[in-house]
Amino acid sequence: MRFHILTLFPELFTSVLSATMLQKGQERGALQFALHNIRDYATDKHRVTDDAPYGGGQGMVMKPEPVVAALEALGSGPARPWRILLSPQGQPLTQARAAALATRDQLVLVCGRYEGVDERVRAFVDQELSVGDFILSGGEVAALVVIDAVSRLVPGVLGCSDSATIESFSEGLLEYPQYTRPPEFRALQVPEILLSGDHAAIARWRRQEALRRTFERRPDLLERAALNAADRAFLATLVADR
Repeated sequence: MRFHILTLFPELFTSVLSATMLQKGQERGALQFALHNIRDYATDKHRVTDDAPYGGGQGMVMKPEPVVAALEALGSGPARPWRILLSPQGQPLTQARAAALATRDQLVLVCGRYEGVDERVRAFVDQELSVGDFILSGGEVAALVVIDAVSRLVPGVLGCSDSATIESFSEGLLEYPQYTRPPEFRALQVPEILLSGDHAAIARWRRQEALRRTFERRPDLLERAALNAADRAFLATLVADR
């Protein structure tokens, strides 16, 4: 997987991309990152990338010419990378969308700044993504969220291939509680079932705890989760206990 990042501030990415999982993914040959400064595609001597909005208003708007020039420099036609604009107006980033993006060979992430990009830029991207219902200073932080969410689903990035499939949202549920040593910490005990060695019972407990946590914290997810008869019977007991 190769990520192309279009930004006015490439220095914001260097430390994150050279650490932990993302660095290991690069060392294993599973990930590549290319930072592209949008200013390099401005044609005037001052490399201007923003201007005042038509119709008046506060702030500045990123000009279409340098952004589109940067996009087109990365290729055209069916073989070009998939283009994503980070925007609070985009589709919410979900685990399913991250998984779909992880199947692509190349992604372009366009990071807006100021009051956003000229509306005409949207005609040159394939998708808009939002990382939440809030406003950031720019698309760089949102791009890093997308990179992290997608990269961990790319084969060869994580040391354990199962890690990405048993986490929150992978099956439409929040993840079950996790414990490690010591078995007791400040009078708080690890559930005995996890120390039993009974793998079938542990798997059943984990599934039920994932259902319980989702029911208590994100019941909206249950409407879309893949539930079997045992799941529905357990959820019925939670409803009855309320």
